[in-house]
Amino acid sequence: MIEAMILNVIMDPIRGDPVMAPFPDNGMLHTPSPHPFAETLRRLEAAIVKRSIPILATIDHADGAAKAGLFMNPATVVIFGNAKAGTPIMQAAPTAALDLPLKTLIWQDAAGQVWISINTPEYLQTRHAIPDNLVPNIAGITTIVAEAVSS
Repeated sequence: MIEAMILNVIMDPIRGDPVMAPFPDNGMLHTPSPHPFAETLRRLEAAIVKRSIPILATIDHADGAAKAGLFMNPATVVIFGNAKAGTPIMQAAPTAALDLPLKTLIWQDAAGQVWISINTPEYLQTRHAIPDNLVPNIAGITTIVAEAVSS
């Protein structure tokens, strides 16, 4: 899987021009997609459904912004998971419910590059003290992302 440091667009307070600043890692993995936004989203959803994992919600942030009279580049959160995998984790580490079900963010930056961002399984394990034997229950997210961005 390709890992990359990505850049976050901020506005120069004096000139008003977009300025690129390093985007923090903080346990996130950002994977570039060679596909357009809609195709990346379709491929991600297909990779999830193929594994018989329910998609529980899809949140289109750009649509929400448009309804408020604002513009933002495409950004959609896909929330997915199943109780058989997640419940044992939440029984062992109740605070994991803050981050479960799993989420992916598909988004397009100011330059038009499409990305899939996730919280890494390792980060979630550390954050919630998830026992080693339960990490495989969430580790498949990286395979799903890799499949979605494959050529």
